[in-house]
Amino acid sequence: MTTAWGRVLNEESPRGVADLAFYAAAAIAGAFAGWVDIKVGDLLLTALLVLAACMILGIWRPAKPWRWVFIVGAFVPLAELLGYVLLQEKPDRARIYESFLAFLPGIAGAYGGAMMRRAIGNIFAGK
Repeated sequence: MTTAWGRVLNEESPRGVADLAFYAAAAIAGAFAGWVDIKVGDLLLTALLVLAACMILGIWRPAKPWRWVFIVGAFVPLAELLGYVLLQEKPDRARIYESFLAFLPGIAGAYGGAMMRRAIGNIFAGK
């Protein structure tokens, strides 16, 4: 199949199926970051985990790095909600708003990883 931009897509393995493992890895990393946020309560450690996960995913799959930010970052507020409902954790208002700040280091990590992958690809393209 040919796209509107002239690219030929492989019919046997669609891109979404190939990326399914990476989506699962992003969900697991986000759930782990959310769990650490609930148990430890340190926003900087949570931000570091989100940054590292998004950077690794941005290096592995540099196309559309916003998806890694969305998947990994969404699990931190979701973990706060699940902690409130299931674990009877009662976070204060500031901690709830802080959980949404996990998107910011995720943006830096995913786009930084994608740019790093492209830069390394340009450096070693001649070999």
